[in-house]
Amino acid sequence: MRQSLMRSFDQIYVIDLHGNAKKKEVAPDGSKDENIFDIEQGVAISIFVKKPGLERGVWRGDWWGKRLEKYKQGVEKTLEKSAGTNLTPATPFFLFAPRNGILSDEYISGWPVPSVYPVNVLGFQTHRDSFAISFSEVEMKKKLSDFMNPRLSDDDLIERYGLKNNRDWSLQEARSARRSGKAKPPQLVAYRPFDERWSEFSNLTMDFPRRELIDHVEGRFNPCILVPRQIGTPIWRHAFLCELPAESCLISSDTKSQNYVYPLWSYGKNGSRSENLSPAFRDFIDKRYDGHHYEAEQILGYIYATLHAPTYRRRYAEFLRIDFPRIPFADKRKDFETLSHLGAELIEAHLLKDVPRRGLGDYHGRGDNSVEKPRYVEAEERVFINDTQSFAPVPKAVWEFHIGGYQVLDKYLKSRKGRTLSLDEINHFAAVANVLAFTIEQMEKIDDAWRKAFPDRG
Repeated sequence: MRQSLMRSFDQIYVIDLHGNAKKKEVAPDGSKDENIFDIEQGVAISIFVKKPGLERGVWRGDWWGKRLEKYKQGVEKTLEKSAGTNLTPATPFFLFAPRNGILSDEYISGWPVPSVYPVNVLGFQTHRDSFAISFSEVEMKKKLSDFMNPRLSDDDLIERYGLKNNRDWSLQEARSARRSGKAKPPQLVAYRPFDERWSEFSNLTMDFPRRELIDHVEGRFNPCILVPRQIGTPIWRHAFLCELPAESCLISSDTKSQNYVYPLWSYGKNGSRSENLSPAFRDFIDKRYDGHHYEAEQILGYIYATLHAPTYRRRYAEFLRIDFPRIPFADKRKDFETLSHLGAELIEAHLLKDVPRRGLGDYHGRGDNSVEKPRYVEAEERVFINDTQSFAPVPKAVWEFHIGGYQVLDKYLKSRKGRTLSLDEINHFAAVANVLAFTIEQMEKIDDAWRKAFPDRG
Protein backbone atom coordinates (compact mmCIF):
# COMPACT_ATOMS: atom_id res chain seq x y z
CA MET A 1 0.00 0.00 0.00
CA ARG A 2 2.77 2.45 0.87
CA GLN A 3 4.53 1.73 -2.39
CA SER A 4 1.26 2.36 -4.25
CA LEU A 5 0.77 5.66 -2.43
CA MET A 6 4.27 6.76 -3.46
CA ARG A 7 3.44 6.01 -7.08
CA SER A 8 0.08 7.79 -6.91
CA PHE A 9 1.11 11.03 -5.17
CA ASP A 10 3.91 13.49 -5.74
CA GLN A 11 4.35 14.48 -2.10
CA ILE A 12 3.43 12.69 1.11
CA TYR A 13 3.58 14.28 4.55
CA VAL A 14 3.14 12.16 7.68
CA ILE A 15 2.93 13.61 11.17
CA ASP A 16 2.88 10.83 13.76
CA LEU A 17 1.05 12.05 16.87
CA HIS A 18 1.85 8.78 18.70
CA GLY A 19 -0.13 8.20 21.92
CA ASN A 20 -0.54 4.48 21.32
CA ALA A 21 -1.64 3.06 24.67
CA LYS A 22 -1.54 -0.51 23.33
CA LYS A 23 2.17 -0.15 22.60
CA LYS A 24 2.67 1.75 25.88
CA GLU A 25 4.48 4.53 24.05
CA VAL A 26 6.54 7.05 25.98
CA ALA A 27 8.32 10.15 24.69
CA PRO A 28 12.01 9.80 23.70
CA ASP A 29 13.01 11.60 26.91
CA GLY A 30 11.05 9.10 28.99
CA SER A 31 8.18 11.45 29.79
CA LYS A 32 4.51 10.61 29.40
CA ASP A 33 3.06 10.46 25.90
CA GLU A 34 -0.69 11.06 25.56
CA ASN A 35 -3.19 10.47 22.79
CA ILE A 36 -4.97 13.52 21.36
CA PHE A 37 -8.25 11.56 21.60
CA ASP A 38 -9.73 9.30 24.26
CA ILE A 39 -8.72 6.14 22.40
CA GLU A 40 -5.95 3.54 22.71
CA GLN A 41 -4.86 3.45 19.06
CA GLY A 42 -2.18 5.88 18.00
CA VAL A 43 -3.05 8.78 15.68
CA ALA A 44 -1.34 10.36 12.68
CA ILE A 45 -2.01 13.19 10.24
CA SER A 46 -1.25 12.33 6.62
CA ILE A 47 -1.39 14.77 3.71
CA PHE A 48 -1.12 13.53 0.13
CA VAL A 49 -0.34 15.97 -2.68
CA LYS A 50 -0.85 15.25 -6.35
CA LYS A 51 0.51 18.04 -8.53
CA PRO A 52 2.86 17.53 -11.50
CA GLY A 53 6.11 19.45 -11.27
CA LEU A 54 6.52 19.24 -7.50
CA GLU A 55 9.60 17.72 -5.92
CA ARG A 56 8.62 14.14 -5.24
CA GLY A 57 9.22 12.71 -1.81
CA VAL A 58 8.03 11.58 1.60
CA TRP A 59 8.43 13.77 4.68
CA ARG A 60 7.76 12.90 8.30
CA GLY A 61 7.51 14.47 11.73
CA ASP A 62 6.80 13.21 15.25
CA TRP A 63 4.87 14.90 18.03
CA TRP A 64 5.45 13.53 21.52
CA GLY A 65 4.25 14.55 24.96
CA LYS A 66 1.01 15.58 26.57
CA ARG A 67 -2.25 16.16 24.74
CA LEU A 68 -2.32 19.94 25.22
CA GLU A 69 1.24 20.25 23.93
CA LYS A 70 0.23 18.43 20.75
CA TYR A 71 -2.83 20.68 20.35
CA LYS A 72 -0.51 23.70 20.66
CA GLN A 73 1.85 22.36 18.00
CA GLY A 74 -1.11 21.85 15.69
CA VAL A 75 -2.06 25.51 16.06
CA GLU A 76 1.41 27.04 15.85
CA LYS A 77 3.44 24.86 13.44
CA THR A 78 3.46 24.91 9.67
CA LEU A 79 3.44 21.73 7.60
CA GLU A 80 7.08 22.19 6.64
CA LYS A 81 8.14 22.54 10.27
CA SER A 82 5.94 19.66 11.39
CA ALA A 83 7.15 17.15 8.81
CA GLY A 84 10.70 18.21 8.05
CA THR A 85 12.48 14.87 7.85
CA ASN A 86 12.89 13.64 4.28
CA LEU A 87 12.60 9.84 4.04
CA THR A 88 13.71 7.32 1.45
CA PRO A 89 11.28 4.38 1.80
CA ALA A 90 12.77 1.21 0.33
CA THR A 91 11.76 -2.35 -0.51
CA PRO A 92 10.29 -4.54 0.83
CA PHE A 93 8.36 -2.55 3.44
CA PHE A 94 8.52 1.04 2.11
CA LEU A 95 8.19 2.33 5.66
CA PHE A 96 7.17 5.94 6.23
CA ALA A 97 9.58 6.05 9.17
CA PRO A 98 13.33 6.46 9.68
CA ARG A 99 15.19 3.21 9.16
CA ASN A 100 18.64 1.83 9.79
CA GLY A 101 19.62 0.93 6.23
CA ILE A 102 22.44 -1.41 7.24
CA LEU A 103 20.28 -3.22 9.80
CA SER A 104 17.39 -3.45 7.35
CA ASP A 105 19.56 -4.93 4.61
CA GLU A 106 21.01 -7.37 7.12
CA TYR A 107 17.57 -8.53 8.24
CA ILE A 108 16.08 -8.73 4.76
CA SER A 109 18.86 -11.08 3.70
CA GLY A 110 17.32 -13.77 5.94
CA TRP A 111 14.73 -16.31 4.83
CA PRO A 112 11.08 -15.41 5.60
CA VAL A 113 9.47 -18.30 7.47
CA PRO A 114 6.70 -18.66 4.82
CA SER A 115 9.39 -19.08 2.16
CA VAL A 116 10.90 -21.95 4.16
CA TYR A 117 7.60 -23.72 4.90
CA PRO A 118 5.27 -23.41 1.85
CA VAL A 119 2.36 -25.21 3.54
CA ASN A 120 1.13 -22.76 6.16
CA VAL A 121 -2.12 -21.22 7.31
CA LEU A 122 -3.65 -19.00 9.96
CA GLY A 123 -4.69 -21.01 13.02
CA PHE A 124 -8.27 -22.26 13.23
CA GLN A 125 -11.09 -19.95 14.35
CA THR A 126 -14.36 -21.08 15.91
CA HIS A 127 -16.00 -17.67 16.59
CA ARG A 128 -17.91 -19.50 19.34
CA ASP A 129 -15.19 -20.78 21.68
CA SER A 130 -17.54 -21.16 24.65
CA PHE A 131 -19.35 -23.89 22.73
CA ALA A 132 -16.72 -25.31 20.35
CA ILE A 133 -13.90 -25.55 22.93
CA SER A 134 -14.08 -27.52 26.19
CA PHE A 135 -11.78 -28.29 29.10
CA SER A 136 -12.57 -32.00 29.01
CA GLU A 137 -13.75 -34.67 26.61
CA VAL A 138 -16.80 -35.25 28.81
CA GLU A 139 -17.80 -31.57 28.57
CA MET A 140 -17.40 -31.59 24.80
CA LYS A 141 -19.46 -34.76 24.42
CA LYS A 142 -22.22 -33.22 26.53
CA LYS A 143 -22.38 -30.19 24.25
CA LEU A 144 -22.49 -32.37 21.15
CA SER A 145 -25.17 -34.54 22.73
CA ASP A 146 -27.29 -31.43 23.34
CA PHE A 147 -26.56 -30.36 19.79
CA MET A 148 -28.09 -33.61 18.51
CA ASN A 149 -30.95 -33.80 20.98
CA PRO A 150 -34.24 -33.46 19.04
CA ARG A 151 -36.01 -32.41 22.24
CA LEU A 152 -33.87 -29.25 22.35
CA SER A 153 -34.93 -26.59 19.87
CA ASP A 154 -32.56 -24.17 18.16
CA ASP A 155 -33.78 -21.50 20.55
CA ASP A 156 -32.93 -23.76 23.52
CA LEU A 157 -29.34 -24.13 22.26
CA ILE A 158 -29.06 -20.43 21.54
CA GLU A 159 -30.12 -19.65 25.10
CA ARG A 160 -27.95 -22.37 26.69
CA TYR A 161 -24.73 -21.76 24.73
CA GLY A 162 -25.11 -18.25 23.32
CA LEU A 163 -24.92 -19.52 19.73
CA LYS A 164 -25.44 -17.10 16.86
CA ASN A 165 -25.68 -17.52 13.11
CA ASN A 166 -23.26 -15.58 10.96
CA ARG A 167 -22.07 -15.39 7.36
CA ASP A 168 -20.03 -18.59 7.67
CA TRP A 169 -22.08 -20.76 10.01
CA SER A 170 -25.72 -21.64 10.53
CA LEU A 171 -27.01 -23.48 13.60
CA GLN A 172 -29.81 -25.07 11.63
CA GLU A 173 -27.52 -26.31 8.85
CA ALA A 174 -24.89 -27.57 11.32
CA ARG A 175 -27.47 -29.58 13.27
CA SER A 176 -28.89 -31.04 10.07
CA ALA A 177 -25.42 -32.04 8.81
CA ARG A 178 -24.56 -33.63 12.13
CA ARG A 179 -27.75 -35.71 12.09
CA SER A 180 -26.80 -36.96 8.62
CA GLY A 181 -23.68 -38.61 10.04
CA LYS A 182 -20.96 -36.06 9.25
CA ALA A 183 -19.89 -35.62 12.86
CA LYS A 184 -16.39 -36.27 14.21
CA PRO A 185 -15.49 -37.48 17.70
CA PRO A 186 -13.99 -34.88 20.05
CA GLN A 187 -10.23 -34.45 19.85
CA LEU A 188 -7.51 -32.40 21.49
CA VAL A 189 -6.46 -29.07 20.00
CA ALA A 190 -3.77 -26.56 20.97
CA TYR A 191 -5.66 -23.61 22.42
CA ARG A 192 -3.20 -21.52 24.47
CA PRO A 193 0.48 -21.96 25.44
CA PHE A 194 0.77 -25.35 27.19
CA ASP A 195 -3.02 -25.51 27.33
CA GLU A 196 -4.72 -28.19 25.24
CA ARG A 197 -8.51 -28.34 25.07
CA TRP A 198 -11.17 -30.59 23.53
CA SER A 199 -13.12 -29.80 20.38
CA GLU A 200 -14.97 -31.36 17.50
CA PHE A 201 -12.54 -30.15 14.87
CA SER A 202 -14.89 -29.48 11.95
CA ASN A 203 -17.06 -26.80 10.36
CA LEU A 204 -20.05 -28.22 12.22
CA THR A 205 -18.93 -26.37 15.33
CA MET A 206 -16.45 -23.76 14.04
CA ASP A 207 -16.27 -21.29 11.18
CA PHE A 208 -12.75 -21.99 9.96
CA PRO A 209 -11.12 -25.32 10.90
CA ARG A 210 -8.66 -24.67 8.00
CA ARG A 211 -8.15 -27.20 5.24
CA GLU A 212 -4.36 -27.18 5.72
CA LEU A 213 -4.75 -28.19 9.37
CA ILE A 214 -7.22 -30.95 8.48
CA ASP A 215 -4.94 -32.32 5.75
CA HIS A 216 -1.55 -31.99 7.40
CA VAL A 217 -1.94 -31.74 11.19
CA GLU A 218 -5.17 -33.29 12.46
CA GLY A 219 -4.52 -36.69 14.02
CA ARG A 220 -0.86 -36.74 12.92
CA PHE A 221 1.07 -35.13 15.82
CA ASN A 222 2.94 -33.00 13.30
CA PRO A 223 5.31 -30.42 14.94
CA CYS A 224 4.29 -26.91 13.88
CA ILE A 225 6.03 -23.59 14.45
CA LEU A 226 3.65 -20.80 15.40
CA VAL A 227 4.51 -17.17 14.64
CA PRO A 228 2.40 -14.12 13.71
CA ARG A 229 2.77 -11.87 10.70
CA GLN A 230 2.83 -8.76 12.86
CA ILE A 231 2.20 -7.77 16.47
CA GLY A 232 0.50 -4.89 18.23
CA THR A 233 2.75 -4.89 21.29
CA PRO A 234 6.24 -3.40 21.77
CA ILE A 235 8.03 -6.66 22.68
CA TRP A 236 8.35 -9.61 20.26
CA ARG A 237 8.21 -12.93 22.11
CA HIS A 238 5.71 -14.54 19.77
CA ALA A 239 7.08 -17.97 18.95
CA PHE A 240 5.82 -21.34 20.09
CA LEU A 241 5.44 -24.91 18.84
CA CYS A 242 2.77 -27.59 19.05
CA GLU A 243 1.79 -30.92 17.46
CA LEU A 244 -1.99 -30.43 17.43
CA PRO A 245 -4.26 -28.17 15.33
CA ALA A 246 -3.58 -24.69 16.71
CA GLU A 247 -6.11 -21.95 17.39
CA SER A 248 -5.36 -18.55 15.82
CA CYS A 249 -5.01 -16.78 19.18
CA LEU A 250 -2.81 -19.42 20.79
CA ILE A 251 0.05 -16.93 21.06
CA SER A 252 -1.89 -13.71 21.62
CA SER A 253 -5.50 -12.56 22.02
CA ASP A 254 -4.62 -9.40 20.07
CA THR A 255 -6.20 -9.91 16.62
CA LYS A 256 -3.22 -8.15 15.06
CA SER A 257 -0.93 -10.85 16.47
CA GLN A 258 -2.79 -13.98 15.38
CA ASN A 259 -0.46 -16.89 14.75
CA TYR A 260 0.16 -18.76 11.53
CA VAL A 261 0.89 -22.48 11.60
CA TYR A 262 3.94 -23.97 9.82
CA PRO A 263 3.91 -27.80 9.85
CA LEU A 264 7.16 -29.73 9.69
CA TRP A 265 5.62 -32.34 7.38
CA SER A 266 3.12 -32.24 4.54
CA TYR A 267 0.90 -35.19 3.65
CA GLY A 268 -0.44 -36.38 0.32
CA LYS A 269 -3.95 -37.73 -0.27
CA ASN A 270 -2.62 -41.27 0.03
CA GLY A 271 -1.08 -40.48 3.42
CA SER A 272 2.49 -40.22 2.14
CA ARG A 273 4.69 -37.86 4.13
CA SER A 274 7.26 -35.39 2.81
CA GLU A 275 9.20 -32.52 4.33
CA ASN A 276 7.38 -29.20 4.19
CA LEU A 277 10.35 -27.29 2.80
CA SER A 278 10.28 -25.27 -0.38
CA PRO A 279 12.55 -26.52 -3.20
CA ALA A 280 14.34 -23.16 -3.25
CA PHE A 281 15.09 -23.35 0.44
CA ARG A 282 16.18 -26.98 0.28
CA ASP A 283 18.58 -26.07 -2.52
CA PHE A 284 19.91 -23.13 -0.48
CA ILE A 285 20.44 -25.06 2.75
CA ASP A 286 22.17 -27.98 1.02
CA LYS A 287 24.60 -25.66 -0.74
CA ARG A 288 25.10 -23.50 2.35
CA TYR A 289 27.06 -26.13 4.22
CA ASP A 290 29.22 -27.71 1.53
CA GLY A 291 26.59 -30.11 0.32
CA HIS A 292 25.82 -31.56 3.76
CA HIS A 293 22.17 -32.62 3.92
CA TYR A 294 20.41 -31.65 7.14
CA GLU A 295 17.14 -33.34 8.00
CA ALA A 296 13.95 -31.33 8.36
CA GLU A 297 14.02 -31.81 12.15
CA GLN A 298 17.52 -30.32 12.36
CA ILE A 299 16.44 -27.29 10.36
CA LEU A 300 13.40 -26.91 12.61
CA GLY A 301 15.66 -26.94 15.66
CA TYR A 302 17.86 -24.19 14.20
CA ILE A 303 14.89 -21.98 13.31
CA TYR A 304 13.26 -22.48 16.70
CA ALA A 305 16.51 -21.59 18.46
CA THR A 306 16.90 -18.43 16.38
CA LEU A 307 13.36 -17.32 17.22
CA HIS A 308 14.24 -17.68 20.92
CA ALA A 309 17.59 -15.86 20.83
CA PRO A 310 17.16 -12.65 22.89
CA THR A 311 19.74 -10.81 20.78
CA TYR A 312 17.86 -11.72 17.59
CA ARG A 313 14.61 -10.48 19.11
CA ARG A 314 16.13 -7.19 20.29
CA ARG A 315 18.21 -6.46 17.21
CA TYR A 316 15.38 -6.98 14.74
CA ALA A 317 12.49 -5.82 16.95
CA GLU A 318 11.23 -3.13 14.57
CA PHE A 319 11.05 -5.62 11.68
CA LEU A 320 9.55 -8.48 13.68
CA ARG A 321 6.67 -6.20 14.64
CA ILE A 322 5.59 -5.62 11.04
CA ASP A 323 6.09 -8.86 9.11
CA PHE A 324 6.83 -12.58 9.33
CA PRO A 325 10.20 -13.36 10.94
CA ARG A 326 13.21 -13.76 8.65
CA ILE A 327 15.83 -16.31 9.60
CA PRO A 328 19.57 -15.69 9.03
CA PHE A 329 21.67 -18.82 8.61
CA ALA A 330 25.10 -19.11 10.19
CA ASP A 331 28.14 -19.25 7.93
CA LYS A 332 29.77 -22.13 9.77
CA ARG A 333 28.38 -25.63 9.91
CA LYS A 334 29.45 -26.00 13.52
CA ASP A 335 27.41 -22.96 14.57
CA PHE A 336 24.37 -24.24 12.68
CA GLU A 337 24.59 -27.59 14.46
CA THR A 338 25.06 -26.02 17.89
CA LEU A 339 21.95 -23.87 17.50
CA SER A 340 20.02 -26.77 15.98
CA HIS A 341 20.81 -28.97 18.98
CA LEU A 342 19.81 -26.27 21.48
CA GLY A 343 16.60 -25.66 19.57
CA ALA A 344 15.81 -29.37 19.48
CA GLU A 345 16.15 -29.56 23.26
CA LEU A 346 13.79 -26.62 23.63
CA ILE A 347 11.28 -28.25 21.28
CA GLU A 348 11.28 -31.46 23.31
CA ALA A 349 10.63 -29.43 26.46
CA HIS A 350 7.86 -27.31 24.90
CA LEU A 351 6.14 -30.45 23.64
CA LEU A 352 6.45 -31.81 27.20
CA LYS A 353 8.24 -34.88 25.88
CA ASP A 354 11.26 -34.22 28.06
CA VAL A 355 10.33 -32.20 31.13
CA PRO A 356 13.44 -30.93 32.92
CA ARG A 357 13.28 -31.37 36.68
CA ARG A 358 13.86 -28.16 38.61
CA GLY A 359 11.80 -28.98 41.70
CA LEU A 360 9.24 -26.26 40.98
CA GLY A 361 5.48 -26.03 41.42
CA ASP A 362 4.84 -28.55 44.21
CA TYR A 363 1.21 -28.47 45.36
CA HIS A 364 0.52 -27.47 48.97
CA GLY A 365 -2.45 -27.20 51.30
CA ARG A 366 -5.82 -28.78 51.84
CA GLY A 367 -9.05 -27.79 50.19
CA ASP A 368 -11.33 -28.51 47.25
CA ASN A 369 -8.77 -27.51 44.55
CA SER A 370 -11.04 -24.70 43.35
CA VAL A 371 -9.46 -21.77 41.51
CA GLU A 372 -10.85 -18.64 43.13
CA LYS A 373 -8.44 -15.76 42.58
CA PRO A 374 -4.89 -16.69 41.57
CA ARG A 375 -2.31 -14.49 43.25
CA TYR A 376 1.46 -14.52 43.47
CA VAL A 377 3.38 -13.88 46.69
CA GLU A 378 6.90 -12.97 45.63
CA ALA A 379 8.49 -13.26 49.09
CA GLU A 380 7.36 -16.89 49.31
CA GLU A 381 7.70 -17.71 45.61
CA ARG A 382 4.20 -19.09 45.90
CA VAL A 383 1.10 -19.03 43.69
CA PHE A 384 -2.18 -19.28 45.58
CA ILE A 385 -5.32 -20.53 43.82
CA ASN A 386 -7.49 -19.99 46.92
CA ASP A 387 -6.96 -19.15 50.58
CA THR A 388 -5.44 -22.50 51.55
CA GLN A 389 -3.90 -24.12 48.45
CA SER A 390 -0.89 -23.07 46.42
CA PHE A 391 2.00 -24.02 44.15
CA ALA A 392 5.58 -23.47 45.35
CA PRO A 393 8.32 -22.75 44.71
CA VAL A 394 7.65 -20.65 41.63
CA PRO A 395 10.45 -18.09 41.06
CA LYS A 396 9.36 -14.63 39.94
CA ALA A 397 11.01 -14.98 36.53
CA VAL A 398 9.06 -18.18 35.92
CA TRP A 399 5.76 -16.67 37.10
CA GLU A 400 6.22 -13.60 34.89
CA PHE A 401 7.42 -15.47 31.81
CA HIS A 402 5.46 -14.57 28.68
CA ILE A 403 4.86 -16.37 25.42
CA GLY A 404 3.38 -13.87 23.00
CA GLY A 405 0.71 -11.86 24.77
CA TYR A 406 0.18 -14.32 27.62
CA GLN A 407 1.80 -14.59 31.03
CA VAL A 408 1.79 -18.36 30.78
CA LEU A 409 1.15 -19.63 34.31
CA ASP A 410 -1.17 -16.76 35.21
CA LYS A 411 -3.19 -17.34 32.04
CA TYR A 412 -3.47 -21.08 32.71
CA LEU A 413 -4.96 -20.52 36.16
CA LYS A 414 -7.18 -17.55 35.30
CA SER A 415 -8.69 -19.54 32.43
CA ARG A 416 -9.84 -22.02 35.09
CA LYS A 417 -11.23 -19.50 37.56
CA GLY A 418 -14.37 -20.93 39.14
CA ARG A 419 -13.38 -24.48 38.22
CA THR A 420 -11.87 -27.32 40.24
CA LEU A 421 -8.39 -28.41 39.21
CA SER A 422 -8.02 -32.08 38.36
CA LEU A 423 -4.97 -34.08 39.40
CA ASP A 424 -3.76 -33.94 35.79
CA GLU A 425 -4.06 -30.14 35.77
CA ILE A 426 -2.19 -29.87 39.08
CA ASN A 427 0.66 -32.01 37.74
CA HIS A 428 0.58 -30.14 34.44
CA PHE A 429 1.03 -26.77 36.16
CA ALA A 430 4.15 -28.07 37.90
CA ALA A 431 5.52 -29.50 34.65
CA VAL A 432 5.00 -26.19 32.83
CA ALA A 433 6.71 -24.27 35.65
CA ASN A 434 9.75 -26.53 35.28
CA VAL A 435 9.71 -26.16 31.49
CA LEU A 436 9.57 -22.37 31.75
CA ALA A 437 12.57 -22.37 34.10
CA PHE A 438 14.41 -24.52 31.57
CA THR A 439 13.32 -22.17 28.75
CA ILE A 440 14.85 -19.19 30.54
CA GLU A 441 18.14 -21.09 30.96
CA GLN A 442 18.07 -22.41 27.40
CA MET A 443 17.45 -18.98 25.91
CA GLU A 444 20.65 -17.76 27.56
CA LYS A 445 22.58 -20.67 26.01
CA ILE A 446 20.95 -20.04 22.65
CA ASP A 447 21.88 -16.37 22.84
CA ASP A 448 25.52 -17.18 23.54
CA ALA A 449 25.58 -19.57 20.57
CA TRP A 450 23.78 -17.07 18.34
CA ARG A 451 26.24 -14.29 19.17
CA LYS A 452 29.15 -16.60 18.38
CA ALA A 453 27.53 -17.53 15.07
CA PHE A 454 26.90 -13.85 14.24
CA PRO A 455 29.65 -11.89 16.04
CA ASP A 456 28.88 -8.74 14.04
CA ARG A 457 25.19 -8.78 14.97
CA GLY A 458 25.43 -8.43 18.74
